[in-house]
Amino acid sequence: MTSDTRSEEGPAAAARDPDLFEEFYRRHFDAITRFVARRVTDPHTVADVTAEVFLAAIDSADSYRPGRGSETAWLYGIARNLVGAEARRTARQAALGARIAGRRLLEADDIARLEEQLDAEAAGRRALAALAGLPQGERALLELITVDQLTLPEAASALGLRQVTARVRLHRARKTLRGAARSVPDQPPPEPALARDALIAGTGERA
Repeated sequence: MTSDTRSEEGPAAAARDPDLFEEFYRRHFDAITRFVARRVTDPHTVADVTAEVFLAAIDSADSYRPGRGSETAWLYGIARNLVGAEARRTARQAALGARIAGRRLLEADDIARLEEQLDAEAAGRRALAALAGLPQGERALLELITVDQLTLPEAASALGLRQVTARVRLHRARKTLRGAARSVPDQPPPEPALARDALIAGTGERA
């Protein structure tokens, strides 16, 4: 079996074959790490959540449908759910004053690499912060399109939406952001506002 054939077999085959899974993991690791690093600021948590994404992908491999979007979009959907779960877990632990137990042990080189990734994704985190005022459904869609660079069909697939629903949400999000931009006084805006304005200009759908 050639590597080209293997790469086309998708998550279901990767879940059954360790060699295929290794290829699948290598193919998507950087993209998933970047996705998580745009939403999480602790290198240990980035490593944990990234690993959990691939474990979850094995468990749900049969749910992937190539006709609904790319492997990356499907993995982003998984990652988004896990990032949300981690945020809720962290909030609960913070309330109890606990945060260290259960962490993965990372080598110094791993921590340095993840910290570099976190630095590289700082702009993405600022852009996400600029969307914080949107309703959850609209914000999630706009995040995937403008920050994570998915197409509208891919973002819809990642969120489990019909494309027509996604189009309506995207239209509403754009309208809300444009209205917010017009209400900003004529003075140097803070960085999140700059990110917001850039998003308004860059939300065109890609083919």
